[in-house]
Amino acid sequence: MTIAYACVLFMGLLPYVAAGIAKKGFQNYDNSRPREWLAKQEGFRARANAAQVNLFESLPLFFAAVIIASIAHAPQANLDLLSVAFVSTRIIYLICYVGNWSTARSIVWTCGIACIVAIFCQI
Repeated sequence: MTIAYACVLFMGLLPYVAAGIAKKGFQNYDNSRPREWLAKQEGFRARANAAQVNLFESLPLFFAAVIIASIAHAPQANLDLLSVAFVSTRIIYLICYVGNWSTARSIVWTCGIACIVAIFCQI
């Protein structure tokens, strides 16, 4: 497994980390209606849930970039480096979102998108 493929696997799981943060402590959690419970949350729980949604939204473009670059035989070292950079930005993004650092979050989000564009530029 290449580093880039490992990053794809990691990114597929990262949104569930955000979900876990949103549900931390499970105060009055109703597993029969988890979306309704999450919709009522405030503070870090609401932000973690929003981060989860955004992390899921970023997956298709990242997955496509890695797969297409691999099929096109892009330089593996570049693909691995950019994939790790993307994963790093997404982890920092999650931290910024939960921490309520909106400006930093937006900057990190932009860096993550730039990593995806850079992967496509390797093709």
